[in-house]
Amino acid sequence: MKRNRMTRCGIVLAVCVSALSFAVAVPLLAAEKVTVFAAASTTNALTDIGKLFADQKMGEFTASFASSSTLAKQIESGAPANVFLSADVKWMDYLADKKLINPATRMDLLGNRMVLIAPADSTLGKVEIAPDFDLAKLLADGKLAMGDPDHVPAGRYGKMALEALGVWSGIEARVARAKDVRAALALVERGEAPVGVVYATDAAITDQVKVIGMFPEDSHPPIVYPVALVAGAETAVARSFLEFLKTSEARTIFLKYGFSVH
Repeated sequence: MKRNRMTRCGIVLAVCVSALSFAVAVPLLAAEKVTVFAAASTTNALTDIGKLFADQKMGEFTASFASSSTLAKQIESGAPANVFLSADVKWMDYLADKKLINPATRMDLLGNRMVLIAPADSTLGKVEIAPDFDLAKLLADGKLAMGDPDHVPAGRYGKMALEALGVWSGIEARVARAKDVRAALALVERGEAPVGVVYATDAAITDQVKVIGMFPEDSHPPIVYPVALVAGAETAVARSFLEFLKTSEARTIFLKYGFSVH
C-alpha cells in the first residue's frame, strides 16, 4: 500500500513537472523574434514599424542602429542579425560578395535626399546650393558636421555632392567626421557645428535644426536603401518581417518620416 502511494505520488510529480515544462516552453516558442541591423537614419521609422509588427503578434522585434559600414562589419564578424537594412548599395554589396546575405531576398526598399542644416536658432537663412556656393563662409570659424565619408553612407553621398559642386577641396580640412548620420545631426542640434550635411529624414525628426538648403539630386548618385535576409539566419519570423516592410502599413510609416518608397 505504501509503495502504491509512493508510485501515485511519483506519477503526480512527473505530470506536474511535465506540465510546468510545457508552460515554460510555450512562451519561449511564442517569443520568436527578429533581429534587424539597420542604418541609423531609419531609427524612428523602423522602431515604429517594429512595434506595429510586435503588436500584431507576428513576433518580437529587436534592432541595432548604427552606420551601415559598422553593421556590415559586425555581421561579417558573426553578429546575430536576421535582417540587414543598409543606407547604400555599397555595404549590401560588401556582404553579398562574402555570401553573407541571401541574394534571393534582396530588394531596394527606400530612397532619401541630402540637405544642409543649421541649428534652429541660427541666423543663417536659405542657401542656394549650386556649383561653387560659398560653404566656407557659412562655416565661419566652425566645422561642417557630416558622417565620416570614408565609412558612413550619408557622408559619402555628401562628399560626392560637394565634390560635384566644386567646394569639397575648400572645406575638407574643416569636416567634423561623425560615426554615423545621427551623430552628425546631434553636433548641429547642440550648436557644436554651425552647419551639417544629413538626410532630409534626419532633419525632419527634430525641431532643434532647420534645413537651409537641399542638394540637387544630380549632384550625387541616387540614395538607395537595400534590405535582405542575412545568410544562415532566414527564420520564418525574419521572412515575415521582410514581407511586412512591403505592406501599406509600413509604407505609410516610411512616408511619414520623409523617405521615398520603392
